[in-house]
Amino acid sequence: MPNTQQLKDLTTQVRRDILRMVHKVNSGHPGGSLGCAEFFVSLYNHIMEHSTNFNMDGKGEDLFFLSNGHISPVYYSVLARSGYFPVEELNTFRLINSRLQGHPTTHEGLPGIRIASGSLGQGMSVALGAAQAKKLNNDNHLIYSLHGDGELQEGQNWEAIMYASAKKVDNIISTIDLNGQQIDGSTDTVLAMGNIKEKFEAFGWIVIEIEQGNDIDSIISGMAEAKSKTGQGKPVCVLLKTVMGNGVDFMMHTHAWHGKAPNDEQLAIGLAQNAETLGDY
Repeated sequence: MPNTQQLKDLTTQVRRDILRMVHKVNSGHPGGSLGCAEFFVSLYNHIMEHSTNFNMDGKGEDLFFLSNGHISPVYYSVLARSGYFPVEELNTFRLINSRLQGHPTTHEGLPGIRIASGSLGQGMSVALGAAQAKKLNNDNHLIYSLHGDGELQEGQNWEAIMYASAKKVDNIISTIDLNGQQIDGSTDTVLAMGNIKEKFEAFGWIVIEIEQGNDIDSIISGMAEAKSKTGQGKPVCVLLKTVMGNGVDFMMHTHAWHGKAPNDEQLAIGLAQNAETLGDY
């Protein structure tokens, strides 16, 4: 299992991948992708029990579902660098007929992708279905999912959140990326959601908070605590407090880079702030 420094090195390379992918096609979503790089690296290289011998059944392994599918750059990078498909395929991001579309899709059979996502608010429902399937199959592995904080403004989430506790779906860990930003501004400005922790607790969930959501050790510790809370008759929510655009100084703490590609000069600056560690594709 990789040590913390190896995970940090991989995270740096993933940030380079994100910047280069989005820059090449002048399209994509770097901000949220950069903010979740540490989480994805930790999830796929330390936390989850999973196999790169991919099949859609997913029996005998943990499964992950990305609900806020627009942060596909980080998802694709980590899948590739975890061995699901060749790293060189990152070169095809958002190109016509590529398996790496702007939002993940399933029709091209890209290993690691279980649902088409990006229609915000739907991922929780799918993840809960998978969690219940695990129980029906007597499979003790877990379901992990990731959701944006702005995405919680979609009502379908709260139907699913209510369903999860009512049906005692206790083999799911749903993480909320709390970066406080969405496409049109801060989440508080667009539609303030109040105390998200209290809301989940009111809906019958166990809530774990990771205050340093861009720190590998904090993520691993917090997710271990979340895993220890599964199987207790309640679903588990992790509130992951991240920084939008983390690792690239001019992209941090602002919604401006939610869906904006860096130009040549900005790419060079971003790459300079993240020295190559494992080799670009």
